[in-house]
Amino acid sequence: MEKALKRYSPLFVLPTFLAFVIGFIIPFAEGLYLSFCQFTTVSNAKWTGLSNYKSIFSDKTFLDSFGFTVSFTVASIVFINVFAFCLALLLTKKLAGTNVFRTVFFMPNLIGGIVLGYIWQILINCVLSIIGEPLLALNKPAGYWGLIILMCWQQIGYMMIIYIAGLQNVSDDLLEAAQIDGASSWKTLWRVKLPMVMPSITICVFLTLTNSFKLFDQNLALTGGEPNHTTEMLAMNIYQTFYARAGAQWKGFGQAKAVLFCILVIAISMIQLKATRSREVQQ
Repeated sequence: MEKALKRYSPLFVLPTFLAFVIGFIIPFAEGLYLSFCQFTTVSNAKWTGLSNYKSIFSDKTFLDSFGFTVSFTVASIVFINVFAFCLALLLTKKLAGTNVFRTVFFMPNLIGGIVLGYIWQILINCVLSIIGEPLLALNKPAGYWGLIILMCWQQIGYMMIIYIAGLQNVSDDLLEAAQIDGASSWKTLWRVKLPMVMPSITICVFLTLTNSFKLFDQNLALTGGEPNHTTEMLAMNIYQTFYARAGAQWKGFGQAKAVLFCILVIAISMIQLKATRSREVQQ
């Protein structure tokens, strides 16, 4: 029986493998090829070499979007993970209504990004009009912080659940040993809980990094890149290049941006994973 399972096991993997090849590998390879071309459709692609990639580094809107995206991502990672971890600490204590609070904090993650973007656009514009400030379409700082608030509101609850799972997995023996040794609550947090929760931190930082770096729908709904593309993130810049401009040169240019964007996200994510995993401890 065991030999038969080993013999036919590739058949069970085959459907998933074929779906992965058809749905990801082939489109990615074709997209990589098209990034070196000028085209309006896949069938009329004309090879142009590295010209599309050379143009990227002279495109001010792309470079500005990259800087804005990096700034937004760093702020989002810090705020989301700090607040999510603090909430997890509170909700792992024996407090009344803990399950209700967990549900309430998690619920924004269930709402679509486009819907959230338009809801927060209305709320923020109302606040700005009350205090006499320019609306989002003319207010870069408000657009920047609005995106951060929106991202935090949506993501904190999800990351909180991961941190709760990590904190609940910390051995009671370790906490009791720290208490017997006279460690304060602060020292127990820094010397025991945080090192033991590093796998959860790795996951949460990875998710917030990738989600923030490739943010599109909330950016489109909340600010639309206004004013004058100053709140335009990389994913939206690629979208605008590819779809908002007519001509074969823009399609290839947008495709080259997309390939470079993919490489950037993968590289940054791998660096982050290596950095945080090196601080994990075995339980």
